[in-house]
Parts: sequence; C-alpha cells; structure tokens
Amino acid sequence: MRIIYIHQYYLTPREGGAIRSYHLSKGMAAAGVEVEVITAHNAPDYKCVAFDGVKVHYLPVPYDNAFGVLKRMGAFYAFVRKAKALIFQMVKPDLFFITSTPLTTGIIGLWAKRKWGIPYVFEVRDLWPEAPVQLGVIRNLFLKKYLYGLEEKIYGNAQKIVALSPGIEKYIHKKCREASIAVIPNFADMDFFQSELANPDVLELQPEKLTIAYTGAVGKVNGLESYLQLAAEAQKLGKPWQFVLMGKGAELSSLKKRSKQLGLLNFHFLSYGDKNAVRDLLAFSDLVYISFQDLPVLRTSSPNKFFDALAMGKPVIVNFKGWLLDMIKQNDMGNYHDQEDSSKILSYIQSLEEDPAMLERAGKNAERLAESRFSKKEAVSRLLDFLDS
Repeated sequence: MRIIYIHQYYLTPREGGAIRSYHLSKGMAAAGVEVEVITAHNAPDYKCVAFDGVKVHYLPVPYDNAFGVLKRMGAFYAFVRKAKALIFQMVKPDLFFITSTPLTTGIIGLWAKRKWGIPYVFEVRDLWPEAPVQLGVIRNLFLKKYLYGLEEKIYGNAQKIVALSPGIEKYIHKKCREASIAVIPNFADMDFFQSELANPDVLELQPEKLTIAYTGAVGKVNGLESYLQLAAEAQKLGKPWQFVLMGKGAELSSLKKRSKQLGLLNFHFLSYGDKNAVRDLLAFSDLVYISFQDLPVLRTSSPNKFFDALAMGKPVIVNFKGWLLDMIKQNDMGNYHDQEDSSKILSYIQSLEEDPAMLERAGKNAERLAESRFSKKEAVSRLLDFLDS
C-alpha cells in the first residue's frame, strides 16, 4: 500500500511538540507501507527529507499561533494550494491519510477523491470549527456557516475517520451518522519516557522542593491563568513548592508579565525544549499540570502532554472536566483543580507532599494505565488494522 500522509504541522522528536504523526507514519513504514508526508515549515524554500523510512516534503508556508484569524486562514489555504500542486507531481497513492487541525487539510482529500477517485481517511484531533467558535475567535455568521458546511462535507466523504477521543467520536456521529470511526487516542511513549534516560541535572531548579510542571503550548485556549493563580495561592500559604512552565505560544509574554505582577517567587519559566528537554523536566517533577479553558468542546481533547505524563509515571492535575478527568478519578492518579476554588487541590497536593507513599502510588497508577491502554505499539497496530479493514 502507498499512502500520502497530509499534516500541516508534522513534527519530529528533535523539534518537540506533538509528534503523533511522526510515530504513526514511522509505524506504517515499518509495517511495509510506502509513506510520503506533506507538511509545512517556516523556511522560505521547499525541501524533502527522509526520517526513519518516511519521505517528508516541507512546503514553505509560514505560520505562527500568534497570527490573527485572517492570517491563519491565509496560511491554511496556502498550504492546501501548494500541497495540491505537489501531489500533481507525485506518484499517486492508494490512500490519503489526512490529519487535522486545521480542518482545511480535508479539502485536499475532497479534491483528490473527485479528481482521481482516491479515497481518504480523515483524522480529527480537535473539533474545528467548534473550538474557535466556542472560544469566540470565529464570530462571523457567514464564515461559521461555511466552515460547519465544510466540516460535514469532509466527514461525509471520508472513507473512514479516526477520532482522538470518545467525545470527538460522539460529535462526529451527530454530524455524520454513517461514518466509520475508530477512536485512537494519543499514546504514551514508554520507550522514550524513562527516568533513567533523563538528565534532570541540567535544570536550574531546587530538587528538594515538590515540583509541579506544565509543558506545551501557551495560548489562549490553554487557560494558564489558573496555573499562575494556583502558584500565587500556594505562595500566599507559604507552601515550599515550585511551579515550572516549559512552553511557547502567543500568551507567553503576557503570562510572564502577570507572574511579575503577582510577585511570584515560586514560578519558573524554562525555555521551550524538544522531547528530550520535556523528558528531563517530567523526570524531575512530582506532578504534571494540564490546562485548558473549561469549555465543553475542550473536554473532548486528547492532549499529548497528558500521555507523556502517564508514560513517565507522574500524577496529573487537570483544570477542566471530561473524559481525562474521569480516567484520573477512576485510576486514582491525580485530581481536579476547580478554577473557581483552589482549596481542595491545595489540600490534595499537601497530602501528597506529606505522604510520599501516596504520591508514589498515584504515579504507579498512571504508569499502569499507560501500559494497559495507551501504548504506542497498540496505537500503531489499531490504526493499521483500521486502514486494512
């Protein structure tokens, strides 16, 4: 089988960030599938590079999450246009595997199906345009109508759909009852996230203090003001804990400014790092904080950072409800931070600090969940079986 894998934001471990597509494409190639990836980068020229048996085409389409709505849309459609031009020159595949976000990547599948009759599988990582609509980013009625119509058209024409959470699956079935959907969440890379492979000594942090870490995107959607407020309340109570943020995004500068305004001495900003740097920080930390604005659409999320924490065997604190919180409670591997009242989560963290056995047990429970339900090998195997069927 030959597959063209479309992902506008394809990343490798060296670059950090969400590297699901790297592992899935690598797993496909290892199973004997011929895979070529089409993605974008901020460099001015096209380039083609091979990673672990996968040929990756980089199209020059600049993008930054600090872009406004119109500039983002311009980048999305520029990628579609350039990807179509490249596909004309390539050996045609048996199948297109297309991942969102953005939703507009699905236009490539619609076009290829109409032009050559080649089917496509569409992977839904986040609900789009539902997420930006609930966030208030997209307000124009005509644009909303167009995007919701495009969404239904993409789902309806896909041969199969991969959803990253049960909530996403449920949403898609409401839009397209006949869709063939497999739920394949993000996975815990336990081969990579091992404490013995980490080098936490490079971190300029105090090892004797209980450490709570956040890694990843720092955007409006992440709602990290609650993380700052938790640190502020802990400092006010005299708790000897340290809060660490390693990430990048449009809200980073305002978050740093807010930290200074609050006079936080227990909050540390680390430079954005690759997966090795994330591993170093997680190995050093006692708990991992996962943050989103508490909107219904975001409760369906399947954030990569959550599964990294499981792989490293770290208890997780989330500040939003949904399927991840349900798993945390069912497996006794963390707790919920009510953004309106931090008293309960502060008491919970205090309990973990005072009872190391309790902290260790929560971490072991996280690791067991990773092994039993979210292994990388299982995710690749399920995807290949779904494609073959």
